[in-house]
Amino acid sequence: MKVPSHPPPRAVVLLSGGMDSATCLAELARDREVFALTVGYGQRHGRELASARALARRFGAKDHLTLELPLAEIARSALTNRRIPVPRDGRPRHRIPATYVPARNTILLGLALAYAETVGAGTIALGVNAIDYSGYPDCRPEFLRAFGRLARLATRAGIEGRPIRIYAPLLRLSKAEIVARGDRFHVPWELTWSCYLGGRAPCGRCDACRLRARGFRVAGRTDPLLTRGPPRRQSSRPGRRATGRRSRRTST
Repeated sequence: MKVPSHPPPRAVVLLSGGMDSATCLAELARDREVFALTVGYGQRHGRELASARALARRFGAKDHLTLELPLAEIARSALTNRRIPVPRDGRPRHRIPATYVPARNTILLGLALAYAETVGAGTIALGVNAIDYSGYPDCRPEFLRAFGRLARLATRAGIEGRPIRIYAPLLRLSKAEIVARGDRFHVPWELTWSCYLGGRAPCGRCDACRLRARGFRVAGRTDPLLTRGPPRRQSSRPGRRATGRRSRRTST
């Protein structure tokens, strides 16, 4: 067997457990050593974190680091505070929804930037989308361009001429196009989770569920998550009040 002369390049993938980040992971894992980073930021449920673990195993991530960084104290949102209702059945499109978590992507990218420098990764991939999305300001192209400039200025890698690239391959794709792209990279949709409310089955009414359903419908596909019956109950870490930050790695 021929031994490659150079090791494969490395990439950090921000892996939430949803459709978009799963598609990024599947794409990058084809020809890179992938380091998956998942953050429990105090979201309402742990289903997406369980999905992230399953996806990291499926695609053979070199390492899967899970950090707990509860943001409820500083980032008020329907996703971090159960007293704030999650919007259902649509909303006025000109308003940023209550599920927006202040500065979440800025914080997550900052963590990914530190991780990428530490493991020698030249790329950070994330599944943000500026078309079929919920109106979050930190999912826009101008935000990513600004963070790319910050990454070049704020890191040793950038100063030494090895800037870390911010890669958002789904940025301008519709949800249906993301389904098609994920199919091409063999994403196991049944392992992903989108619903904001968690539970044994998707609620079908929150923004995340509605966008997912429309994507599969327009793509002419059936969402396997809705045809396999209620999943087994998963243990849930989020929702408990943490006293500090912890991390753990999942072997793959």
